[in-house]
Amino acid sequence: RELFAEFAAELNDPEQRRLYEEEVAALERERGVEVRFVHPTPGFVLRTSQEGSRRCYINVCSNALMGEPRARAERGGQRWELPYSLAPGREELRPAGRRRLLYDVVFHPAALRLAARSARFRRLLCDTALEAVESQCGVRLDRNNATVLRGVSYKGVPQAPVIRSPLPGGAPKPPDHGESPLPPF
Repeated sequence: RELFAEFAAELNDPEQRRLYEEEVAALERERGVEVRFVHPTPGFVLRTSQEGSRRCYINVCSNALMGEPRARAERGGQRWELPYSLAPGREELRPAGRRRLLYDVVFHPAALRLAARSARFRRLLCDTALEAVESQCGVRLDRNNATVLRGVSYKGVPQAPVIRSPLPGGAPKPPDHGESPLPPF
């Protein structure tokens, strides 16, 4: 129990988390991939149900690593481009012992600022988040009964997904240590 408690405390230590993220980034750089951790800043929460029976929550969050929202004028209105990051869905145990499904959809902070000023843009952001979860996770959500929870900015324990992008030039070649002791193939 003491070891487990020590392990749990280490996981929650911000310094240990920073060190872990640096080590993962260095390891991925060796493989030719740049890694950026997306730490979600709470925004608001959508409550809905999945497959008509299981309650689920969609945390609509922000992070400056996401692309800014852009509007393009079209006939009859505007077409918005809303880049987002979707973390894989997860199940968490509630204090009452029941499980809940959680999804994090992360937009640029400017998108959440626009949603705070405009009810129509907030509806667009909610529809985009619902569509993202449905298309990427292969689930059906109850869009008709999806509601924004008042006074709640985030459900569950925040997790930081990663954005991977290949480095220019690819993975560095391993150092050549002279002749191999193994015969050639």
